[in-house]
Amino acid sequence: MTKPHRTLQPAFAKPEPLAYPTRMPSHMTASQVRDAFLSFFEGRGHRRVASSSLVPANDPTLLFTNAGMVQFKDVFTGRESRDYTRATTTQKCVRAGGKHNDLDNVGFTARHHTFFEMLGNFSFGDYFKADAITWGWEFVTQVLELDPKRLAVTVFRGEEGIPADEEAALLWAKAGVPKDRIFRLGLKDNFWAMGDTGPCGPCSEIYWYLPDHPVKDGDEPGPSDNWLEIWNLVFMQFERKEAGGKLIALPRPSIDTGAGLERVTAVVQGKKSNYDTDLFTPIIATVEQLCGRKYAGSWTDHHDAAMRVIADHARATAFLVADGVQPSNEGRGYVLRRIMRRAIRHGDQTLELETIFFPKCVDAVVTALGGQFPELQEKREFLLEVTKHEEEAFRRTLRAGRALIAKEFGRLAQAKTKVVSGEVVWDLHQTYGFPWDLTEVMAREEGFSIDKRRFDELLEVERRRNEGSLTSEKGIADVYMALAGKHGDTRFLGYEGDGVTGAGKVLAIIKGGQPHEVAKAGDQVELVLDQSPFYGESGGQVGDTGGMSAKGVRVEISDTQKPAGGLLVHQGRVLEGSVAVGDALALEVDRARRDRIRANHSATHLLHKALKVVLGETVNQKGSVVNPDNLRFDFSHFSAMTPEQVDRVEDLVNGWIRDNQGADTKVMGLADAKAAGAVALFGEKYGDKVRVVTVHPQSTELCGGTHVRRSGDIGLFRITQESAIASGVRRIVALTGQPAVQHGRELEKHLRRATELYKASPAELPTRIETSQKRVKELEKQLEELKLNATSGAGKAAENVQDVNGIKVLTQRVDPADANLLRQLADRYKDQLKSGVVGLGGRTEDGKAIVLVAATKDLVEKGFKAGDAVRVMAQELGGKGGGKAEMAQAGGADPTKLPQAFQKLLEHVKGA
Repeated sequence: MTKPHRTLQPAFAKPEPLAYPTRMPSHMTASQVRDAFLSFFEGRGHRRVASSSLVPANDPTLLFTNAGMVQFKDVFTGRESRDYTRATTTQKCVRAGGKHNDLDNVGFTARHHTFFEMLGNFSFGDYFKADAITWGWEFVTQVLELDPKRLAVTVFRGEEGIPADEEAALLWAKAGVPKDRIFRLGLKDNFWAMGDTGPCGPCSEIYWYLPDHPVKDGDEPGPSDNWLEIWNLVFMQFERKEAGGKLIALPRPSIDTGAGLERVTAVVQGKKSNYDTDLFTPIIATVEQLCGRKYAGSWTDHHDAAMRVIADHARATAFLVADGVQPSNEGRGYVLRRIMRRAIRHGDQTLELETIFFPKCVDAVVTALGGQFPELQEKREFLLEVTKHEEEAFRRTLRAGRALIAKEFGRLAQAKTKVVSGEVVWDLHQTYGFPWDLTEVMAREEGFSIDKRRFDELLEVERRRNEGSLTSEKGIADVYMALAGKHGDTRFLGYEGDGVTGAGKVLAIIKGGQPHEVAKAGDQVELVLDQSPFYGESGGQVGDTGGMSAKGVRVEISDTQKPAGGLLVHQGRVLEGSVAVGDALALEVDRARRDRIRANHSATHLLHKALKVVLGETVNQKGSVVNPDNLRFDFSHFSAMTPEQVDRVEDLVNGWIRDNQGADTKVMGLADAKAAGAVALFGEKYGDKVRVVTVHPQSTELCGGTHVRRSGDIGLFRITQESAIASGVRRIVALTGQPAVQHGRELEKHLRRATELYKASPAELPTRIETSQKRVKELEKQLEELKLNATSGAGKAAENVQDVNGIKVLTQRVDPADANLLRQLADRYKDQLKSGVVGLGGRTEDGKAIVLVAATKDLVEKGFKAGDAVRVMAQELGGKGGGKAEMAQAGGADPTKLPQAFQKLLEHVKGA
């Protein structure tokens, strides 16, 4: 059946963009442009640094990595040092959600994207403006061979007491830019700051002229849309110590540049929009095949817009999921879900793709970009499973949402109202995942409008809540960054000898967040040593505890953290004597506790492999906690495990434990480790050299944790819980060794007690329990009927009915009350009244208040809403509630206010 045509172009869609110059397109592909940039700067002493994850490390202020400098932020501020002072990258970036809330523009303009690549070159106190400007002009004119006649640059003109950047203007002229192509702009365009405080400085931008005619006099970058910015060069030469404070010259100024690969490629290839470059055409070709339409590149045709939306969003989806983000209802996962569902909706509604299509589009992204970004290839199967599952779920949501909104249209028509309330639009959006703009389209087709203003208010509240949720992530305190920069990584002794003893020299003492030279008995301290056998919490494994000592000195260590790089921070209390920087201490980890942690950590590796065997290779670890008491393992999977699957996983792990294979550890290059089949985990950042742990020949993973020496040291493995923690993410809690044995004994004890109570053997117990449960339900039903008859006997309705402006209102208190009893009473009373409102309430068994309002069908059709009425009552009771127009309930803390609540109901009906 053909679906009705719906146009999903937003009301604020941009007009068709100005054309790029008509010139012979370059032979360079996007891949060649990318490699040319990286090679150019690599040849000028820059370290080629891999893109960081789209999930920013140690920065709770960002939803996603949105610029090339994000991974170098701490280097620029001096909180982190690296073994290079020049770098070049192509950084994966996403700008969607949070303040980047223009998702609905994507697909309707030539250059809006959710995902993009940012080319960049960086100097950390090394070269400055002269080299940055010279190399920038050299690259665009000599390597990319862009026509200098169509290029211009901008510099900071000076504003608000900040001097003009005449130095940059002179350097551009020296590099070969004609003086009439050097333009001056203000703070908004040509001054950059990391925030109200911190590094800042002027910037210069390189622009490309879009029209195919010579540049006209007065046509300047900034005020004119004829110019396209293709590269921004930031000169970090100042610092602000306080908001609004004066600028202080940095002793070692730095460079941060960014050029969007999509824009640069479009200019180089002579294309009229980014979507016409080879970064997008393979994906659009896949969409063409799926929908049977030819993409024409039109800016007025809604089919072409839908193809662009799908192509862009498929790229964002592939990279976000590959970096460990999964669709959910909060934070980063919520933004991903919005991106995915917008693409699916355009395919379903505009291109009329009635079967699952989005995984094929994501697969096209993997094919196109997997060579440059190997994580796409490595996670291919998982990407396809996630997108397939989300599309299936959303298509179910679409069907349900259409039914719900059709019902709402019917109610509005009866009430002779033409506006769908913002609350209804929000409820469809938030509860059912139904997009607001689709609600608007469907409303318009039926002659209704939506209260978009109210919806936006509710959306803003949710946006702030999501941004606030990010603050729970930990940033790194300056004191730790400073110590890491000064002392470097702590040498970990846990891989050597017995792994739990050693000696170390005190390098730093922290008390109250500040460095100190000495700590005395009774002081809570954090100690940094040159070497230590204590494992710092990381990779899901908790930190070690134990003790440190010297003659006359004892320190109790209660935790060990790893806050910055490989720096180990030992947290504890000085029990005896005093400790000073430079002292030598004997170190000893709590051996028994470490052994239990080893067993649990090694068991997670075997569990991970067993899950892949039983559930499939698309299983990926999403997180873990390994402590001395148990292990917790989160993994990607879209359905609950069956009891048989749980048993099979347990059997595999215990079989590998009984094999008692010797564990093996090797240090090798990351590429070699992956080639050898070692499993790398989502979200983990690995260096050039990695530690490869083989607990059993069946399991090889990259891991920095501590492990058993033989698989048999784990002893026994028992799963105690398997549950869902998010969409597509499951959690297993398990025990090993003696705790697993003890768990089995506890279960046996409970079983024996149950057999005694039921006077049955273990084999007979299930049947006896089922029989007892059936009998209890029968008795409960009989008791409920007796209570109902006693409460609503003949004449009860008439005794409690009042006439309020011609509406019969029945109010009655019922003690004790529960929701089920009140609903049954309300249905019975509505039948007796024929037309009217029922208000019931009472005290629950736990001493709280509960109220319920119900209305007959005729009053609902006239506009009465039980949900509004019950909220009025709930306010009086100090609670809240809601529901449908025909019946709603609420709870409250104060049942003594029930008489006042009933009075509020009468007043509400009177005013209705």
